[in-house]
Amino acid sequence: MELMDIEKKLQQAFEGDQVSVSGDLKHAQVRVVSERFAGLRAVQKQQLVYAAGLGDAINTGVLHAVQLQTLTPAEWQQAQKFN
Repeated sequence: MELMDIEKKLQQAFEGDQVSVSGDLKHAQVRVVSERFAGLRAVQKQQLVYAAGLGDAINTGVLHAVQLQTLTPAEWQQAQKFN
């Protein structure tokens, strides 16, 4: 399994949302921007992403470390103001 495979899996699960996977299989950065995250706590957002396939990649040892960013479109827009 490659990072592209993980990204495709997440894109299918979060169709129409912004999904970005970068890095390598040792240290991957995953960002998902979705309206589905509205009103959810950070842990609930992460659980949605893990359930969409990221958890399988970690549990099987394909991915070793993941930096996960889960944002609503409004949160993403706000974060861009500081960059």
